[in-house]
Amino acid sequence: MRNYIVLGLLLVLASLTTPAYSALNIGSMAPNFVTQASLGGKVFTYSLADALKKGPVVLYFYPAAFTKGCTIEAHDFAEAIEKYHELGATVIGVSHDDIEKLNKFSVSECRNKFPVAADSDQSIMKLYDAILTAKPEYANRTSYLISPDGEIIYSYTDLQPDKHVENTLDALRKWKEKHKH
Repeated sequence: MRNYIVLGLLLVLASLTTPAYSALNIGSMAPNFVTQASLGGKVFTYSLADALKKGPVVLYFYPAAFTKGCTIEAHDFAEAIEKYHELGATVIGVSHDDIEKLNKFSVSECRNKFPVAADSDQSIMKLYDAILTAKPEYANRTSYLISPDGEIIYSYTDLQPDKHVENTLDALRKWKEKHKH
């Protein structure tokens, strides 16, 4: 009996210390969404379906504009944007921030290079299982690569911002190599 109690306690402890996230599965279809976004401080209506008509999309979720990690990640995506474009892809960031805040973030931190979208009601985050478990008012730092046909071909979740660009570019290169015409 005592062994079962110890085992039960160990399982509970393990569940508390294991990072919890549940990104959408590779091979599943990316949920479509339409929302307000900002590019270079200008608001427009962003449609994932329309973006996919132009090529693959890197959709990344981040907790909050102007926080340390999110600023680092935005700078990294801005610096790499030409590499994404050379591979035929576009990038969009999504957070719970309102569009006014994102207008500023798109200029200063995204450097007018890619749009960031407002998800104030967290509907997009919920569709993509990108809610930060520890603080559910924020998005988890999750990056998806979505093929032009809407299939999720890569996902990566890590609160550290430093590998999202490298990993999505690598996944994009691999996908591109497999889909040469």
